[in-house]
Amino acid sequence: MTALLRLRLAGFLRTGRALAPVLAGLVALGVLYGGGRAQPGEAYGVSAVVLFPVLAWQTKVLLDVEPDVQRRLAQALVGVRRERLAGLLAAGVAGLGTVAVALVFPWLVGGVAGPVEPGDRSVPLGVAVGLWAHLLAVPAAVALGALASRASTGSAGYGVAVLALGGVGAVVLGLGGSVAPWLAPPVMATARAAADGLEASTVVLHTAWAAAWSAAAGAAYLWRRRSRP
Repeated sequence: MTALLRLRLAGFLRTGRALAPVLAGLVALGVLYGGGRAQPGEAYGVSAVVLFPVLAWQTKVLLDVEPDVQRRLAQALVGVRRERLAGLLAAGVAGLGTVAVALVFPWLVGGVAGPVEPGDRSVPLGVAVGLWAHLLAVPAAVALGALASRASTGSAGYGVAVLALGGVGAVVLGLGGSVAPWLAPPVMATARAAADGLEASTVVLHTAWAAAWSAAAGAAYLWRRRSRP
């Protein structure tokens, strides 16, 4: 399975398919940080919201690079479960690479600032909060991107629709006053928590929320794959 994971990452990188999502993410972050400097927690919280659809798109692109025949051969060689798990793990590794770039980028363009007032978080604490926000977004984005992949939908058009609805839904349902915020991953709620005071109970709640949503979306992807080799 490790060899299959490396193969998928190599195909994603060597074909140049990785450039479009990464460049789109950098452009979006450049616009975000171009508005002025912010505290690390607040800046990174919004960054995680912006990157969520980009990471989902990146996952779809990575999974769609592999031809259908090659995917079936992989299933015959390593088994169905390992083939599907290798795809999700490869997407997760690629997502973590994008997150690493997103964490460094604002410092290069002067988009973040240290503590200004006595009650502001320290820079290390703000970075830790921002890392937490991004790590919650990665598995949810991977699950959404997998659901939108060709192997799941069987159609490029349906895949784009799933990706668009999931990305927009994460923002709309996460807005204050939504009647069913749990239908979307907690990217918006996490961004608000990262900007405001963050308590231990909030960290536990949002982490559990993100884990449950990611598990549900991942299970839906695996269920869809049962009828599509």
